[in-house]
Amino acid sequence: MNAIGPREQANEIEYQVRDRLSFMRFLGLGLGDRVPDARTVWLYRDALAQAGKVEELFGLFDGHLARQGYIARGGQILDASIVPVPRNHNTRDENAAIKRGEVPEDWADKPAKRCQKDVDARWREEDRKTVRGIVFPTSKHGKSHYGTKNHVNVDRTHKRVRRYHVTDAALHDSQAVDHLLMQGNRGSGVWADPAYRSEEMEAKLHDLNLKSHIHRKGKRGKPESEQAGRANRTKSTVRVRVEHIFGAQANDMGGTLVRTIGLVRARARIGMKNLACNMRRLCQLGRINPNPA
Repeated sequence: MNAIGPREQANEIEYQVRDRLSFMRFLGLGLGDRVPDARTVWLYRDALAQAGKVEELFGLFDGHLARQGYIARGGQILDASIVPVPRNHNTRDENAAIKRGEVPEDWADKPAKRCQKDVDARWREEDRKTVRGIVFPTSKHGKSHYGTKNHVNVDRTHKRVRRYHVTDAALHDSQAVDHLLMQGNRGSGVWADPAYRSEEMEAKLHDLNLKSHIHRKGKRGKPESEQAGRANRTKSTVRVRVEHIFGAQANDMGGTLVRTIGLVRARARIGMKNLACNMRRLCQLGRINPNPA
């Protein structure tokens, strides 16, 4: 959970390049060449984020996977994961101004303070309650949620991220569906948890000639039937594949916490994680099936 910040990462990259010949060969550097310092690395990565180039890189690698034979088949799995960011310690008036899309008055003449404040992250709306007109964050599974969301579309067969969309944590999972659904998968099935199920969603899938395998959910005072429970358990055997990706990002890639400020940088950081997952998955697929059809 406790990921290091972008500047610390830049320092680590500079150190590793200077220390390891394998890193220098990968970058095409010789022993007599100058190694980019940490500030150069940080500025370059920030330029990629501001220009939206991470999404372009992700698309290029997706094309590379298809050319290697790992085309989309078996259907698509939709899900979202909360990506926490460091919490701001703002006053109630400051938070109210941020929600209105305004900059708090006392921040205007304090640029140093302003650049350290994330005005894009949000509390997850489902995890809030109002008592006597005051809004409090509540918890899910014992934890509060504040930050951004990584919405993904995962190919069922090859378990790779085909498309992603990054938003603040307040956006409901189902509201990102239009950014995720894709044509061109050899399977027509769509798997997702109950948060995505609605009449509107079922109609949308029908119009796209896609088959819904979205979990059913019980209603208040009317729990799901035994038949619906068995169907959900069957669907879970497929849907669980997306959890492997989120688990790898949390356990093998420095945790889920993103120590950046603003949605633009968070989008780039999360996009790089999704890209890295696909790169690692390509290595795994190459060992499992060196000659894909």
